[in-house]
Amino acid sequence: MIGIDVGGANLKVVTEAGSAIHYCPLWTGAPIVDLLAPYAGEEAAVVMSGELADSFSSKDQGIRFIVDQIRAVFPGARFYGTDGRFHAGPTPTLAAANWLASAVWLGRMHPDSVLLDIGSTTTDIIPLADLQGLFGLTDLGRLQEGYLLYTGMLRTTVPAIVSAVEVHGRRTPVASEHFAQSGDVHLILNHIGAEEYTTETPDHGPATRQGALRRLARIVCADLEELGEETVAFLADQVWEAQRTQVMTAVDAIVQKSGSRRILVAGIGAPTFAPLFRGEDLSIRLGSLADTLPAHAVRELALQSPG
Repeated sequence: MIGIDVGGANLKVVTEAGSAIHYCPLWTGAPIVDLLAPYAGEEAAVVMSGELADSFSSKDQGIRFIVDQIRAVFPGARFYGTDGRFHAGPTPTLAAANWLASAVWLGRMHPDSVLLDIGSTTTDIIPLADLQGLFGLTDLGRLQEGYLLYTGMLRTTVPAIVSAVEVHGRRTPVASEHFAQSGDVHLILNHIGAEEYTTETPDHGPATRQGALRRLARIVCADLEELGEETVAFLADQVWEAQRTQVMTAVDAIVQKSGSRRILVAGIGAPTFAPLFRGEDLSIRLGSLADTLPAHAVRELALQSPG
């Protein structure tokens, strides 16, 4: 049995032997079949969130595309939906159900907790005390409840995090262009290593600290040589402060509302964010599976409910 999580940017696979993350942007005609071919012959349990990619005219079209791609390799694949059930084929409940698989699997063991899952693109903040209350929630509903933030460790554009920064003591608006993204900020600040910067960079340049510094300087329409490394690193600090505040404020609101006592932190951002909340970094317990939590969770749920 393998677990598969089909996101808009990444395809995550968990097997009995471990996990893998494949960069697979659906908006560019991603080679899902080719990436999954080496796993053929296994049973597969699948969750998705990639149906929202703007290459699809609707979520329904996205769901059907993903299901067809998966079935081409795994004809008997089972797809987990927001109704908490497995399905054999496309249905609207498959849309963005990956977070629910994680919540159900962890909630059975840690009902007193909030799950904070920080990935490349989004942040899930899920209270685990009332699992029944989570069934049927769409991403629209989760945005409205504060359970979903569109900010992540790699792909969030800088203008989506801050509208202005301080440069040489003056408030300076940032350019509303895709010059730099959160991956550049976190690479500069050593929150991630170059090997973890798995998405495409805004300028298609190298995922190195020097490349990240050059990209970040552009947010104020400057070159690295014009500002200097120290000033650009200060820009990174300011963007990080804004993103950290956004996430911490949202988590505090859910913790207060749910009355939860613990915070479990997963995803690529777990080592960075867990200390801020004195939460449990699931990467310590689960290793690399914490970065592929929905794929791991849906595999576990399928193993517990055969057929």
